[in-house]
Amino acid sequence: MEKKRILFISQEIMPYLPETEVSRISRELPQGIQERGKEIRVFMPKFGLINERRNQLHEVIRLSGMNLIINDTDHPLIIKVASIQSAKMQVYFIDNDEYFQRKAALTDKNDEEFSDNDERAVFFARGVIETIKKLRWAPDIIHCHGWLSSLVPIYIKKSYQNDPLFQDTKIIYSIYNNAFKKTLNADYIEKAIHQNIEVKDMELLKEPNFINVQKHAIHFSDAVIFACKDTDPDILEFVNDKKIPKLDYLPEDNFVDAYSDFYDQIIES
Repeated sequence: MEKKRILFISQEIMPYLPETEVSRISRELPQGIQERGKEIRVFMPKFGLINERRNQLHEVIRLSGMNLIINDTDHPLIIKVASIQSAKMQVYFIDNDEYFQRKAALTDKNDEEFSDNDERAVFFARGVIETIKKLRWAPDIIHCHGWLSSLVPIYIKKSYQNDPLFQDTKIIYSIYNNAFKKTLNADYIEKAIHQNIEVKDMELLKEPNFINVQKHAIHFSDAVIFACKDTDPDILEFVNDKKIPKLDYLPEDNFVDAYSDFYDQIIES
């Protein structure tokens, strides 16, 4: 029997970034799922504060070299990879000199959010999908962690809907409380629109605040997981109204088996 394939897309993973709810789950979950017999791929951004030498990152030349056009400008896509030896797990990194070389993740030294985080989200989402295409690796499930991955659902459902690689792919979006404070740029929709996507598909992003970014990702997902204890009531109501499969919050010492079973349920649905 062929192994089920799970693609994990996360904005932060330990040990490459400090410990948070997102980075901890994004580190432990792929290993646990792999140990339960599923095939995995793991992607995150290559933020500039990640020490390449210490973590033994190296560029994957055969996957790099593509340009992504965002806001009418070409941006080279660079793919790097590293291994977490103790987990027997590879992590792929999406890199670009303009977006990811500054020595910080999403905020500067004064804790101010970078003004181009919206474009970085676009680049990250499209970069992962294009890399998966180059790998010719068809995922059964794409599991998104963190708002920086929030455009992946619409791209898979709209821009790549006719790509045979993603014909049977189901998308799960994990809901966290890792909110950004400021509303994203007013032209976020214009930057994010890609092939086969119309303005009407982006209605929820007219005011691109954290809640609406989450709602938009949920709207184009096949299922959601509540990854934190306290979910915003507005998000909770939105999920309930959508009537899509959901997995309620589970303590981290008891979540991998439940997630694995949930993947099987969604694949078979």
